[in-house]
Amino acid sequence: MASGDVAAVFVAKTARTFCYGFLGVLLPVYLSELGVSPAGVGVAVTLTLAGSAGLTWAVRRPAERHGGPPVLLALGALSAAAALILLASRDPRLVILAAMLGNVAVGTGETGPFLTIEQVLIARAVDAGRRTTVLSVYNLIGYAAAALGAALVGAVPGYRTLFLIFLAAAAVQCLAYARLGRRAPLTPRPPAGARLPSAPLIRRLAALFALDAFAGGFVLQSLVAYYLHARFALGLEALGGVFAVTQVLTAVSLLLAARAAARFGLLATMVVSHLVSNVVLVAIAAAPSAAVAVALLFARHLLSQMDVPTRQAYVMAIVEDREREAAAAATNLTRTVAQAVTPALTGWVMQAVALSAPFVLGGGLKIVYDLLLWRTFRRVKLSRE
Repeated sequence: MASGDVAAVFVAKTARTFCYGFLGVLLPVYLSELGVSPAGVGVAVTLTLAGSAGLTWAVRRPAERHGGPPVLLALGALSAAAALILLASRDPRLVILAAMLGNVAVGTGETGPFLTIEQVLIARAVDAGRRTTVLSVYNLIGYAAAALGAALVGAVPGYRTLFLIFLAAAAVQCLAYARLGRRAPLTPRPPAGARLPSAPLIRRLAALFALDAFAGGFVLQSLVAYYLHARFALGLEALGGVFAVTQVLTAVSLLLAARAAARFGLLATMVVSHLVSNVVLVAIAAAPSAAVAVALLFARHLLSQMDVPTRQAYVMAIVEDREREAAAAATNLTRTVAQAVTPALTGWVMQAVALSAPFVLGGGLKIVYDLLLWRTFRRVKLSRE
């Protein structure tokens, strides 16, 4: 990949995550207005994540055989189809189908098929010394764009305009991927039936990432938005402002990730920043007012995503080049599947236990993940490229 191709990936990331910024906030409120119950909103989020998991599983083999760009172009076309469905119907079932086809991000940050392929293309384009920095910029662009998208929720009247913006963004993605397709190299494929040398490491990472994602499913952005709406009566305009700030704070944390990783190592940066943020997450459950809850949410986002570029760089660094599609697909797939299980349970927990209970469950499980990750991988050496 040439530098222009990396720029094309960045353009596509910007267009996509800008829409995720407003769609993640909008989706639960929109479904609620269409008559969907809290438990139904949880099921809708689960189905959206299940669709993302299905697409993540489906893209690995085509990406290995034909290269990433044609698969990314097909995914962009699916996003356009999703936008057309949202414009054409207010049927809740079709709205949920559109969210599934469009791989709509319902949490802070992004998982799914786009990320799976793009992180491999970037890893293959830059050397190991620059990889964490480039992935930090890649994620920074995504969070910054999502922040602008979240701010748009309260500024743009009506859902239809936002759905039209989603359609336009899908077109921008397709144009970027069409340009990328002319240069990006194909994957170095392993012989048929060959066993991946790093398979045991990939399985252990995938299992731990699944635990983290399962815990994260309790506190997805869409569900946190619903909590603030139901508990403190925050409207769309206020929610848009809150999540715009969270995205900005997350972007700031990404600026620190590469420096911290260079000084303390990828694994230590992942674990320590994530652990502290999860202690703050548990504290949100006890917040007595909207101001306190939002302040704690801001503090959490200032730290919680420092592990994103370091995690992506770590996965790419412990496997051989020919294993990268498999490693990215396996870790992203298990994250998405595990995360998809939780929202339906979260809706029930909010109704049967307490609106704030998911923060305790999610934060507690995430702390367990951090400790297990450090214990399991602290002596694992990175591969030499």
